[in-house]
Amino acid sequence: MCGIVGAVAQRNVVPILLEGLRRLEYRGYDSAGLVVINRGLQRVRSIGRVVELSAEVGRQQTHGNLGIAHTRWATHGAPTYDNAHPHVSTDEIAVVHNGIIENHEILRERLKSLGYTFASETDTEVIVHLIHYHYRADRDLVAAVRAATAELHGAYAIGVVCVDAPHQLVAARRGSPLLIGIGIEEHFIASDVSALLPVTQKVIYLEEGDIADIGLLGVKIFDAAGQPVERPVQVSELSADMAELGNYRHFMQKEIHEQPRAIADTLLAAVTTSSVSPGIFGPGAEDILRAVNGVRILACGTSYHAAKVAEYWMESLTGLPCRAEIASEYRYRDSVADPDTLIVTISQSGETRDTIDAMIQAKNLGHKYSLAICNVPESALVRTADLKFLTRAGPEIGVASTKAFTTQLVALFLLTLVLGRLRGKISDQQEKVWLEQLRELPGLVQQALALEPQIAAWAEHFADKHHALFLGRGVHYPIAMEGALKLKEISYIHAEAYPAGELKHGPLALVDKDMPVVAVAPNDILLEKLKSNLQEVRARGGELYVFADLDSHFTPQEGLHLLRLPTNAGPLSPIVHTVPLQILAYHAALCKGTDVDKPRNLAKSVTVE
Repeated sequence: MCGIVGAVAQRNVVPILLEGLRRLEYRGYDSAGLVVINRGLQRVRSIGRVVELSAEVGRQQTHGNLGIAHTRWATHGAPTYDNAHPHVSTDEIAVVHNGIIENHEILRERLKSLGYTFASETDTEVIVHLIHYHYRADRDLVAAVRAATAELHGAYAIGVVCVDAPHQLVAARRGSPLLIGIGIEEHFIASDVSALLPVTQKVIYLEEGDIADIGLLGVKIFDAAGQPVERPVQVSELSADMAELGNYRHFMQKEIHEQPRAIADTLLAAVTTSSVSPGIFGPGAEDILRAVNGVRILACGTSYHAAKVAEYWMESLTGLPCRAEIASEYRYRDSVADPDTLIVTISQSGETRDTIDAMIQAKNLGHKYSLAICNVPESALVRTADLKFLTRAGPEIGVASTKAFTTQLVALFLLTLVLGRLRGKISDQQEKVWLEQLRELPGLVQQALALEPQIAAWAEHFADKHHALFLGRGVHYPIAMEGALKLKEISYIHAEAYPAGELKHGPLALVDKDMPVVAVAPNDILLEKLKSNLQEVRARGGELYVFADLDSHFTPQEGLHLLRLPTNAGPLSPIVHTVPLQILAYHAALCKGTDVDKPRNLAKSVTVE
């Protein structure tokens, strides 16, 4: 959940480290720091943003040819100066670390008994002292890292430097992502490729248990058994300018407006013909998808809401039983496995720890088939699954997911079409109709984006509110859930979502003039039922904000604010109705004055439990 950057070069690496940290700010953090080797360890740390660290680096005129840097999201210990990374041992060795060490308390007591003094509350400080303890034996940094990591229980990605080796950077990972950037007589490490785009697009992704010995002229990688291995060099499809803000006020706003392009790019390879090929999910997909007798989708947060939409699509259009589950809950309950049920996992980053471990758990239980839907081609989730579908959202910097969510929905609808065709539940003619609707989808989303000025005016009504209620019915109930999540993530207004029919079973007690009620009201078979539910709100003095379709028969009246989206998009309507809810949350956050792209207490990529 934190950010790591490291570099070894023949030039001053401090600007590289700082720019890398800046590009990782979207992941969420509360402190930052760096260490360089320059006739000893030079460490600079700060509480708060990277800009403050940069200012302190300037004041201290910090420079060096080898260094590691980190942005920390507090887990063990509060966000304080002493808890900020990097951590050092006896001014010889420094470490940055992502992940959680589960046996840190036992190791801490042992190291104290050996004479080590702890300056922080973090689990990371255990790692640096443990490496130093093993380093004293023969002054071999790689061997010391191997010995130390063998004693660690939990997840880690670490970068290590030592004053005795001014051109050696050692990296290791298990359970948390870490990659190596390849340059010309310079090399880098990072927890995310976006940190390295200004200096290289050539990267090596470390595998579980790998340890890398990185120098100016080359990289040596050893696997979990300590054997030398070759890992492939890949060229990232991302470019440095893809992660720039441009003319937008925030990344979230930029990413909301990038959705027509992201959806079109995601559809590009799938809808250029008259039928969706199973091959878009990988080699052997047709045989696997023909064999499955059900679908179970595992995801967290926003991705779980996409899974809930797919639950409706799958059962309605394919006849297959489908169940969406929160990945972190699935891992710890007794589950009855059907080997022929397809396990689908969804993650923007592909590094979500709970989702990866849920897939592994499903495989261990006997599930034979797995599919990953992800936005990052080289991620751990994609490498773990049998089949894959890569969304083409591009880098998503804002912590609150927007374009990743809508492209996940597109991917899930394509999967629904393929499964429906293979099972004979969707005819050639019906598939052609829905493919045409998919091709029209970017234009419909663009029309929804055009409502931003009116939605921004609505958002002003939310600025002084503390609670909000979101309502939807059928396949749009998960969209209401997503709208509520977006509002509370970035504006800190407490928001809950309910199926509208559940109002009278409890939530109606909350409704009054101070609780705005947002309704997703497409022109579908449940519209009249929804109207009756909304009348219950008006009868209790509630203020309604209704997103309807152009062809729905709603009449604006006192206490009922109405905005019309394009004509109903059929089964794709949830994707279109997502967009105004994102815009509402964004402008409510602007009115509240919160940090839109980096909301408090949250991180973009949740790589720990």
